[in-house]
Amino acid sequence: MTESPPPSAVVAAAIDLFAAQGFDQTSVEQIARAAGVSRSTFFRQFGGKDDVVFADHELLLDQLRDYLGEAHDDPWAAVCEACVQVYRHFAADPELARRRYTVVRQVPALRDREIVTVFRYERLFDEYLRGALPGLDPLDAVGFAALVTAVHNHVLRQLIRGPKRVPVTVLRRALDDAMRRFGVHPAGSPGGADDVAVAVFPRGMPAAEVARRLGAALGT
Repeated sequence: MTESPPPSAVVAAAIDLFAAQGFDQTSVEQIARAAGVSRSTFFRQFGGKDDVVFADHELLLDQLRDYLGEAHDDPWAAVCEACVQVYRHFAADPELARRRYTVVRQVPALRDREIVTVFRYERLFDEYLRGALPGLDPLDAVGFAALVTAVHNHVLRQLIRGPKRVPVTVLRRALDDAMRRFGVHPAGSPGGADDVAVAVFPRGMPAAEVARRLGAALGT
């Protein structure tokens, strides 16, 4: 008995067909045949043609929930690292990411679903920050979540719209700049264990982050 190909192989086969002959012109039967799976296996794994386009995102969202569910000393940096994990996934196979982007751009229903998917990342980051930083102003949580998501998508578009690889260091630098602009970059953290502690924070730093850093510096 032969093993069924992994879901990632089915995704790649589907994207290749969509790119070659169009999303609406491609049937589930064609995808299943190209991927070497049965029609029932396809529906069991994905549910429908549009689901296979966004299957990677479902996997990534689950992985990020697990990652953010772990303990992190710096919640802001943890959100940025989550963005890096998403970018690494798509940068690992930029040609597939480019073909997927082309397919999504050509189908209005897929573009609409992409917008919803982006919002799901934002909401995940927003909810994580509110839980990790009690007392954080909701506007700061949603603002940072939207900022880092937009920065990630900007760098990812550089990768999928051009012929060259864009290293993850480009995204890391952009996220560092985003943290500085938001007033939460780790380099601004106070330190020292003297009897008298003096700390200077950016004027725009969220109050909850000021409290977190003071607590960390004072060991409370």
